[in-house]
Amino acid sequence: MADIYTLIRELVAYGERTGLVEKEDVVFTTNRLLEILKLEEFTDETETVKGMELEEILGGILDFAYEHGVIEENGVVYRDLFDTKLMSALVPAPSVVISKFLALYEKSPKEATDFYYTFSQDTDYIRRYRIAKDMKWTADTEYGTLDITINLSKPEKDPKAIAAAKNAKQSSYPKCLLCKENEGYAGRLNHPARQNHRVIPVTIDGEAWGLQYSPYVYYTEHCILFNGTHTPMKIDESAFRKLLDFIRQFPHYFIGSNADLPIVGGSILAHEHFQGGHYEFAMERASVKKEIKVNGFEELEAGIVNWPMSVIRIRHEKPEMLVKAATHILDHWRKYTDEEAFIFAETDGEPHNTITPIARMREGKYEFDLVLRNNITTEEHPLGVYHPHAELHHIKKENIGLIEVMGLAVLPARLKEEMKRLGEFIVEGKDIRSDEELLKHADWVEEFQGGYDSITEKNVDEILQKEIGIVFKKVLEHAGVYKNDEAGEKAFMRFIESL
Repeated sequence: MADIYTLIRELVAYGERTGLVEKEDVVFTTNRLLEILKLEEFTDETETVKGMELEEILGGILDFAYEHGVIEENGVVYRDLFDTKLMSALVPAPSVVISKFLALYEKSPKEATDFYYTFSQDTDYIRRYRIAKDMKWTADTEYGTLDITINLSKPEKDPKAIAAAKNAKQSSYPKCLLCKENEGYAGRLNHPARQNHRVIPVTIDGEAWGLQYSPYVYYTEHCILFNGTHTPMKIDESAFRKLLDFIRQFPHYFIGSNADLPIVGGSILAHEHFQGGHYEFAMERASVKKEIKVNGFEELEAGIVNWPMSVIRIRHEKPEMLVKAATHILDHWRKYTDEEAFIFAETDGEPHNTITPIARMREGKYEFDLVLRNNITTEEHPLGVYHPHAELHHIKKENIGLIEVMGLAVLPARLKEEMKRLGEFIVEGKDIRSDEELLKHADWVEEFQGGYDSITEKNVDEILQKEIGIVFKKVLEHAGVYKNDEAGEKAFMRFIESL
């Protein structure tokens, strides 16, 4: 392994190559790294810099830090906290990054976001080498080509870190992972470090918001737009205005919001935020299967989308017209009940109806996809009637949020090893029910196994991926409030005609 001084030189050289460190800042940056590593001197040999990969550089420095007592434990949580601190020595101040973004924005919004996305990866806020480990494939269905990913970029916490976090002093700063106070925060065992993170301020509908990328980028340029104030998620007229105001400023991006109710909402309902990016999801490619008219808004282009969930698409050149129409549809859906279709606006005072909205610019017109959601539960379906049912939980049990709604399955990391072992059991003819971990997949395998003439070591992975794609399609169908059959289509039209 390279000695620590070589690694420091390599890290500073990486900063120069990526434009994070200017030539005039080399000595300053080197001394900051020495301070972080508790070193009092630096051997500046004339050895040629090799241009090592960042993962290798940081890995070597982290090993040194643990071996010399600079970090107390060698688990991933401790290492992540420390390597973020190392990277902070290379990252310019927020004002510098913002100035460059704004200068590029004057040329074009795309140039600005291209710079910021590359910057967010170069700083290691987005860890390219972890994202590369994610498993990705597609699934062809009657609704189009769905995206499937098994997310492996979120590291599993080690037991020591979990135990230490429980015993650590509790803090409410920052209030959540989306608050602006995360920028530059050193982190702790139960909160990630963000010293290498920079936020771009944007004004949305007259309010101060922040733009950043997700560190886990589930798709290309996966961005997060968050309210500068810690305020709860709410889908209403102002949310529609905010979504279209963002599209006005960044027309090459889409933007959407999770619903604002439990079960059908996202994982962080306490802080208003949207998710967007530069990616074409299957939902965007899906065609309108039936044109409709929205009473009072006849000038709109409107239709029902050919999608496993229940989606109304509306388009118009004027954003204010689209906002009024979307608000009209939302307000009516909030109070809409159709007992025959098992849709109840509320039970025992608890509201159930909401919308997952997605906004984009297409062919010079503003466009909304409004996905009707309902979070009612029953004894038979305690996690939600319009949620993946129990027979699909072996693959997907989590909430169906914005990203899944648009056609990208974000599946748990456990599936990588489970599918590997499951494939071995199928090929070798072993009893799946005899294995505690794989038992939950047994009924599923028995269901599809007979549909293949032969499952071998060569084709088992492809077959499992195909069958997971079929499961994801069913997940989306379960989440749809109206089924794609004759009765479901009639019920959907009853709602449309009642608007």
